[in-house]
Amino acid sequence: MGGELPVGVRLDEAHPETSQCIRCDTCDGFPCLVHAKADAHTTCVMPALQHPNVTLRTHAKVTRLSTDAGGRSVSKIEAEVDGKREEFTADIVVVSCGAINSAALLLGSANDRHPKGLGNSSGQLGRNYMCHLNSAVVSVGKKVNPTKFQKTFGINDFYFGTPGFEFPLGHIQMLGKMSKEMLAEGAPFFAPGLALDFIAKHSIDWWLTSEDLPSADNNITVDKGGGITLHYTPNNEEGHKRLLEKLKKLTHDIGTDFVVMPKHGFLSQRIPLAGVAHQVGTARFGKDAKTAVLDLNCRAHDVDNLYVVDGSFFPSSSAVNPALTIIANALRVGEHIAQRLK
Repeated sequence: MGGELPVGVRLDEAHPETSQCIRCDTCDGFPCLVHAKADAHTTCVMPALQHPNVTLRTHAKVTRLSTDAGGRSVSKIEAEVDGKREEFTADIVVVSCGAINSAALLLGSANDRHPKGLGNSSGQLGRNYMCHLNSAVVSVGKKVNPTKFQKTFGINDFYFGTPGFEFPLGHIQMLGKMSKEMLAEGAPFFAPGLALDFIAKHSIDWWLTSEDLPSADNNITVDKGGGITLHYTPNNEEGHKRLLEKLKKLTHDIGTDFVVMPKHGFLSQRIPLAGVAHQVGTARFGKDAKTAVLDLNCRAHDVDNLYVVDGSFFPSSSAVNPALTIIANALRVGEHIAQRLK
């Protein structure tokens, strides 16, 4: 079940001389200086700004959404722009701040009609936060690994469980090639530069992802001063532990545990709570307004002109990067909104 990864880069292997991607060694985890990553900035924002009816306001922070007297429509968007207060209005308001900040904005927009937060009659707003169980792993072998563009391959053989454990373990993929500087930042122990240089030159680098399960206790709260607190307890730890053991055996079988280090030839580090790149789930969608914040078109059940279009809508979390699902859903909701505006 291994195969090529959908890495989303503008790489033309048939015509490398004209390819936008140059297959450098600072791809994964770094901004692309030649705009070869098919990310939201290069694929959506830059083309959109070519249209005369699109305006991008920078150095702006939306602080509150206010509703009309009946509470069924957002009537005013309050923001700080370059340190000054401004107000905006729109027929349709789309929130897309990421699962933590979208929930925080709506929770902080509570009013008499929405005392628990804007669009939160279900009580589910800010709850069911998920962010994957992720580990970055470095295995080290005798041979030098000269590759630069390494993040190309993934393994799903253990996704749906293994003999004796019927639950999903997760997904294994290559990680962008580690440098000694990156290792120095993330190493769980002190190591001299020569050792880190040796490890970097001889490493094969991996990324492991296991499902994070929805739990109402994993939630975002906002205090009166606007401070955001994330309450989170990891779950599904056993599946991730077993996935790590599977990778250890695989790397041993291919001879990449030559250097004696902690964890039997592995540098392994769980991504901490601050690593929120895969955040989803805080405004789950569903048909029932009693159990979901959003309807199936990602419109708030309680507010007629408010949509949330980011990872917040996920009711559960698979063990792969959610970006492609977020993109596909945004396109779907965009078509719905376009029809509504007509």
